[in-house]
Amino acid sequence: MKTRLTLAFIMLFGLLMTNSYAQGDLIKDEFPEAKQEIIEIFGEIAQSLKDGDMDKLIGFHAYGSKFTEFKNGELRNGGEANEAFEREVFGAVTEVVKFDAKDMQIAVYGDVANVTFHSDFHLKFGEDLVVVNDQITLLFVKTKKGWKIVHEHHSPLKKEVDKN
Repeated sequence: MKTRLTLAFIMLFGLLMTNSYAQGDLIKDEFPEAKQEIIEIFGEIAQSLKDGDMDKLIGFHAYGSKFTEFKNGELRNGGEANEAFEREVFGAVTEVVKFDAKDMQIAVYGDVANVTFHSDFHLKFGEDLVVVNDQITLLFVKTKKGWKIVHEHHSPLKKEVDKN
């Protein structure tokens, strides 16, 4: 009886350790495959803007009651406001001159990815060129349909002070 109990304890301990090892360390592990997927999706987002394909752009979002966005120091808004804004503003872009994400960091935590970068976007609206230099955070969640944006945060990037 004592041997069975000892054996059962060892098997249970081994099972728990194996499960813990299989999940990995969400904070320290890099998840390189997921990072690569996010990089590819970011490229697809840029291409949808260049193509003027607003339905594809909107498809990168998981709108619903949990979707949130902060921008320009305004109060938080949700998915409906985000979609309307993106369709109106990005739908009016006539040319993407530059779409750079500087100092991009992708932090993956299993099925959640936090993407931060400094935008250097040069967008034309007819003859008008608009330069967007923001600090941007995109929070992605991996769903059955792939990685989707569930939160966006946009803040103006402080301009460097001229020292002359």
